[in-house]
Amino acid sequence: MSQEIKVAKISPLARNFSVIALTVSLAACGGTTDTATQNQSSPDSATKTAATSTEKLDLGGNLTINGAGASFPAPLYQRWFADLNKKYPNLQVNYQSVGSGAGVKQFKAGTVDFGASDVAMKDKDIAEIDAKKGVLLLPMSAGSVVFAYNLPGVDNIKLSREVYIDILLGKIKKWNDPKLAAVNSGVNLPDKNITFVHRSDGSGTTGVFTKHLSAISKEWESKVGEGKTVQWPTGVGAKGNEGVTAQIKQTEGSIGYIEYGYAKLNNISFATLENKEGEFVKPSDEAASKTLSAVTLPSNLRAFIKDPEGKESYPIVTYTWILAYQKYDNPAKAKAVEAMIEYGLTEGQKVSTQLGYVPLPANVVKKVAAAADTIAPDYTISVANK
Repeated sequence: MSQEIKVAKISPLARNFSVIALTVSLAACGGTTDTATQNQSSPDSATKTAATSTEKLDLGGNLTINGAGASFPAPLYQRWFADLNKKYPNLQVNYQSVGSGAGVKQFKAGTVDFGASDVAMKDKDIAEIDAKKGVLLLPMSAGSVVFAYNLPGVDNIKLSREVYIDILLGKIKKWNDPKLAAVNSGVNLPDKNITFVHRSDGSGTTGVFTKHLSAISKEWESKVGEGKTVQWPTGVGAKGNEGVTAQIKQTEGSIGYIEYGYAKLNNISFATLENKEGEFVKPSDEAASKTLSAVTLPSNLRAFIKDPEGKESYPIVTYTWILAYQKYDNPAKAKAVEAMIEYGLTEGQKVSTQLGYVPLPANVVKKVAAAADTIAPDYTISVANK
């Protein structure tokens, strides 16, 4: 069963690479041909080697694994998979940032080795997975969804819950609307039209965002509802966090929802939001990490965040999941997937805050590691003292 959890705020970052090229292909200098088939190993030939070793990961040769899904964690996965390839040149991970909806679809179809989603798979989706393969939902990081905006000369805009619901419902159309002005005393808001930018593709970010909107507004819940795709009352669409970010950057007067890391990477202003306690809060990693540490994930590692309590809580936060099969036909590929998960849970967590993501608390890391360690019988994930 799914479980609602309570979460808080998130982190700074300091990397400067383009948001447009977030489709990840880490095949070093040689293209992206999947060599998995020609390099299959038997269980007997795959040596039990933990990815914590800095020497060698025995996969029986070069191996490529392919994944697709959420754009929300794409900058983080891009960094992880590039660094993993440097550590183990014989292992290449290709990740396509296509959105959670498309990622889940490809994972269910078996056309990728792993998927990624910002919304945990529902029972009906899990039921469509080949029973011989099974599925593991593995939280790998967490982050905030922010209202990014393009309003030159205007910083630190505050949005009350009523205001941002009314903007999205098309009731507030101008930046100098009296309701906006009332919560932004002393800010010179221009007489300019508001352009709302939303996702046009099936998106876990949209799922997280609309789940929150439905939780705080009965009108939103009845008129629009929640989901990876919804019928937006107003605005223009763009594909992926990348597309929404680009659209906001080029459209003066626009506002849209994107992952915190994209806003920071692109130096886009983002709003301070009113939380459940009536406090106006900007993302900060301290409160988010503290709250996540107190959360007990269920055994299936699925949790849905709607409207966190707490005066320091940032109101829109989510885990992001890698979707892995419980069993892989190719033992070397199973081993490679475990090595990839282990790297993300250890070395990968150390760079999360640099890129605007919330590192997983130690208790969550251990729980995810224990679940993932069942994939390959000849591989042992180690997260101790990492």
